[in-house]
Amino acid sequence: MTVGRQPLVLTIPDRCKTCYGCVRECPAKAIRIVSGQAQVIPDRCIGCGNCVQVCSQGAKAIRDGLPEVEALLASGRPVALELAPSFPAEFVDLPWRRLVGMIRAAGFAFVHEVAFGADLVSERYRRLVEQSDGRQYIATTCPALVEYVQHYFPHLVDRLAPIVSPMVATARVIRLEHGPEVPVVFAGPCIAKKGEATWDGGGEIDGVLTFPELRALLLRRGVEADLAGDSDFDPPHGGLGGLFPVTGGLLKSASIDDDLVHAEGVAVDGHRRFVEAIREFEAGAVPAVLLEVLACEGCVMGPGMTRKDPRFRRQAEVTRTLRERARELDEEPWEQAMERYRTLDLSRRFSAVDRRVPGPSPEELQELLARLGKSRPEDELNCGACGYATCVEHATAIHQGLAENEMCLPYAIDRLRTTVRDLHASHEQLAAAQEALVQAEKLASMGQLAAGIAHEVNNPLGVVLMYAHLLAEELPPDSPLAADLRLIAEQATRCKNIVSGLLNFARQNQVRLQPVDVRDLVQAALRGVRRSDSVKVVVEDGACDPMAELDRDQVIQVLVNVLVNACEAMPQGGTLTVRIDGDADWVVLEVEDTGVGIPQDHMGRIFTPFFTTKPMGRGTGLGLAVSYGIVKMHRGEIRVRSQADPTRGPTGTTFTIRLPRRGRSE
Repeated sequence: MTVGRQPLVLTIPDRCKTCYGCVRECPAKAIRIVSGQAQVIPDRCIGCGNCVQVCSQGAKAIRDGLPEVEALLASGRPVALELAPSFPAEFVDLPWRRLVGMIRAAGFAFVHEVAFGADLVSERYRRLVEQSDGRQYIATTCPALVEYVQHYFPHLVDRLAPIVSPMVATARVIRLEHGPEVPVVFAGPCIAKKGEATWDGGGEIDGVLTFPELRALLLRRGVEADLAGDSDFDPPHGGLGGLFPVTGGLLKSASIDDDLVHAEGVAVDGHRRFVEAIREFEAGAVPAVLLEVLACEGCVMGPGMTRKDPRFRRQAEVTRTLRERARELDEEPWEQAMERYRTLDLSRRFSAVDRRVPGPSPEELQELLARLGKSRPEDELNCGACGYATCVEHATAIHQGLAENEMCLPYAIDRLRTTVRDLHASHEQLAAAQEALVQAEKLASMGQLAAGIAHEVNNPLGVVLMYAHLLAEELPPDSPLAADLRLIAEQATRCKNIVSGLLNFARQNQVRLQPVDVRDLVQAALRGVRRSDSVKVVVEDGACDPMAELDRDQVIQVLVNVLVNACEAMPQGGTLTVRIDGDADWVVLEVEDTGVGIPQDHMGRIFTPFFTTKPMGRGTGLGLAVSYGIVKMHRGEIRVRSQADPTRGPTGTTFTIRLPRRGRSE
C-alpha cells in the first residue's frame, strides 16, 4: 500500500449539499466535513464506492482512468484488456461476442476474460481450505475489504488469505501468454481496483477502467456496435470463475461447502454486513475456515456500472451468460490450461497500514458532548442525521478532525433558534434606531425651520410689543383703547413665548455635565409645576446612589415638561407618582399619572414637533420634542406607555427616562 496516493473518489464542491449521506454510508469513515463540504480522505478511503452510489446530487466523481489507458493505446505497443466476469450485468444491450469485437476495434490487441484467473484463484482457495489445519482466513478477492482490514483491523492482516485477486492472476497469465512487456488494462465495476493497481508500487496492472469509462473509450474511438464484428476472448477461456461477481461465487467455483454442517466457508456482502462480519471474525464467532467478504452486494452491484437494474436481474444476466459459455466451453483445453498454470505463483503478502485515529479521553468526550448540548445521557438522541450512528461516534469524529458541530441536527436547530432570537432582538434594536433616526431627521428639519422663524419673527414681535406698551402708557387709564392695547401686548407676549420655545428647540445646545443630586432635581421640577389641590403627589425613592453626572437645567426642563403634561391629563384630579431608581450605570426617572391616557393612534407622534392634543392656545407641541432631544444629548432614552381605554382597566400614562450615571460632554 502507498501513503499519500491519488484519491480514488473526488468531491465536486458545487454539488455537495451537506446531506451527510456519504458520511453515513462510508464504512471506513473516510469522509471529512470542512465548512459543510464533504471531502474524501485518500489515505483512509478503501474505494468501496458507497459514497458515489448514495450521493443523489452527483457530487462524488470517480478518478478518471481514461487518460492513462489512451496513452497506452497511443504508444504503439500491443495492449491487453482483461474484462471482469460481471460484464454481462453492464452490457445487457450487447451480445458478449459483439462486445469483445468492439474492444478489439478500439485498439486492444488482446482481450481476456478474468474468469480464467478466477478459476486459478478458486483452485488455490480449495487447497488453502484443505490445508488450513483449523486456521481461519479472510478471502482477499475484494480489494476494498483488504484495505479495510489493513487500515482498521491491522491485527487481522495475518488472517488475510495470501492469494492474489483474479485481476492480478489474469494479468500474470496474460504476460506468460504474450510476453512480459505487454501492458494490461482491467475493465470492471470496481473503484477499489484502481487502488489495487498501485499496491506494492504497481506494475502488474497498467490501467483500470470502470464500465462507464470503457463505454466512453469506445465512444471516443468511434466504435459502433453495428459496424464492429463478433469476436471471442483470447484463450485460455474461463469456467466457473465467471460466478465470482455473485455473492458466494468464490465458494461455489472452489467447491467449498457453505452449509452449517461442514462450515468450510461463509459468504457475506454489503457495506454494513461486511463490517459486522469482520468484527464477528475478530471475536471468533465465524464458524468457518474461509470468510468470503464483498464490500458491495456482489460485484454486479459495484459503483462502476451504468445500469440501474435490480440485484437479482443483474445476477441472472451473469449466470445466463455463464451457462451459454459453459455449453460452448471445450473442457479439455481448459483443463490443460489449468494444469499448465497450476504452479503459477499466485501468492501475495499483506502488511498492516494502520489508519486508526485515537479517540478522545472520557473527559474530552464529555466536553465535546456538552458542546453539542448533550450534557445528560437522555440528551443523546442518536438520530443519525449527522451521518454517525450515535452522538458519541459524532463527538469522537469531531475530536479526530472528521466532523463539525454543525452536523448535529438538534444542535443546529438550537443554534438556529438562538440566532432567530438574536435576530429578533437585533431587529427590534434596529427598528428603535431607525425610529430615532427618523425622529432626529424631523428634529433637524424643524430646527432649521425654527431658526428661520425665530430670525424673521422675533424682532418684529419685539417692536409690536414695545409700541403697544408705549401707547398704553400714554393713554389715560379710562381710555377705551387701553383694553385693546393690553390684548395686543398679551398676544404679542404669547407669540414671543412660542418663538422662545422654537429657539430652545432649534438651539444646538451642549450638555454641561456636573455632579448633581437626582432627588434635588425632582424636587426642583415639582416646585416649578403648578397643579391643583386635587392632584396628589407621591415621590418613591429607590435609588441606591442619588448622584449622577447630568446637565441640571436641561434635565429639570425635561421633568417639568413631563410633569405639566401629567397634571393636565388629570383635570378631575388623581395621583402623580415620581419614582427615582437605577443601578451602578443608569439613573431611571418615572413619571406616572392616573389621567385620561394617550390614545394608541397618537403614541407614534407624541415626540413630533408641534403635535399636541391640547386645545388651541394652550400648547405648542414642542415640550416633548425638546425633552426628547435633551435626553438623546445625554445618550439616554425616553419611553412611554399608556392606557386610554377605560373598559380595559385604569387609565394613565407612564414616562420612563433612563440617563447614564456617568456621561461625557458632546
